[in-house]
Amino acid sequence: MSSGGGGAKRKKKGHEEHEEHVNHERWLVSYADMLTLLFVLFVVLFSMSDINQKKFAQLAQGLSASFGSKSAAFTGNYAPLDGASNNAQIVQIDPGANPGDGSSGTEGLNAKQKAAVDRAVQAEDRKKVSANADKAAKEAENMKAIENKVSDALAAAKLLNNVKFTIDQRGLVITVVTNDVVFAGDRADLLPTGEKILGAIAPTLAGLPNNVEVDGNTNQLNARTKYYPSGWELSAARASASVRYFTGHGIPKKRLSAVGFSDTKPLIDPKDPRSITMNRRVDVVVLTMLTADQAALLPDAAGSDSKLHSGQTSAAAKAAAEAAAKKVEADNASGGTSTTSTDTTDHSTLITADTKN
Repeated sequence: MSSGGGGAKRKKKGHEEHEEHVNHERWLVSYADMLTLLFVLFVVLFSMSDINQKKFAQLAQGLSASFGSKSAAFTGNYAPLDGASNNAQIVQIDPGANPGDGSSGTEGLNAKQKAAVDRAVQAEDRKKVSANADKAAKEAENMKAIENKVSDALAAAKLLNNVKFTIDQRGLVITVVTNDVVFAGDRADLLPTGEKILGAIAPTLAGLPNNVEVDGNTNQLNARTKYYPSGWELSAARASASVRYFTGHGIPKKRLSAVGFSDTKPLIDPKDPRSITMNRRVDVVVLTMLTADQAALLPDAAGSDSKLHSGQTSAAAKAAAEAAAKKVEADNASGGTSTTSTDTTDHSTLITADTKN
C-alpha cells in the first residue's frame, strides 16, 4: 500500500509540474508589437510636421499650375510633387496662363523664342482677319443680290424711285421715304402706295433666313403732333404698322422687330433742304448673320454700295458686271492693270462697274 500511495503522490506531483509550465503572458508579445507600431507612426508624423520650405513651395507651384494645365499626378510623370530634385521648367506660351504669379506666359524664353511666338500670334491674327474679310465680301455680294431682287419687284410696280438702298454693318437697308406716299402727315396708317411698296418688298424678304428690323424715323421739324404725344410714338407706330403688314404677307413674326427713332438718326444733314422729306422715312433692314467682327468689315466690302444709292435691277447689275469684266480685260491687254488689282476688283464685287475696295 505504501508503494501505491507513493505512486499516487508521484502522479499528482507530475501533474502539478505540467501546470507550472503553462505561459499565461503571451499577450505581452502582441502588446509590444502594437507599441512598436505606434512608436513608428508617431515618428513618421513627427517627421512630416517638419516642413521643408523649398519643397513646400514646389508643391504650391505644382498645385497652382494644375489649375491651368494637366496635372502630373494624373499622367504618372515626375513633378515637384514627388519630393525629388526636379529642375525642369514648363514654359507657358499663353500670356496670363498662370494668373496670380505676376509673370507673363513668355517668361523664361530668350529673345529668339519670344520673336517666334510674336510672329506666330501675328500670323494667326492675319489669318483671322483675312477669313473675316472673305466672309464680309461674300455677304456684301449676297446683300447686293437681295437688292437686285427687291429692285426688280419695285421696278415692275413702277415704284423703284420711292426707295433707296444702303449696305452697312447691320446688313441691307431699304429706305422707304414716307412723305405723303407711305404715310400721311402725323399718321401711322399705310396709304395705298405704301402698301404697294411693302407688298413688292415682302416676297423677297419672306424667302430669306435673315431677321428683319423696321425702323421708323421722323424729320427734324419741331411741328407738334396731333395724334401722338411726340415723334417717338409716331415713328414707333409707323414701324409697327409696317411690321404688321409684313406679318400678313408671309414673313413670320419671330423674324420681325419694330423700332422708333424719332428724329435722332437723320439720313442726310438736317441743314439740307431735302432733309424735310428724306429724313421722314421707314428703314427696312435685312439683318446680317455675320459675327460682330465680320459685320464691321461689311461697309468696306460693299464699296460704293455702302453709300445711299438707287436700286439696281438684275438686268442692270448684269450689264454692269459685263462692262467691268471687259474693262479689266482691256486693262490687262494694255498692261495698265496688274494681276493684283484685277484680283482686288473681283474680290470686292463685280455687280457694279464703279465698285471700289
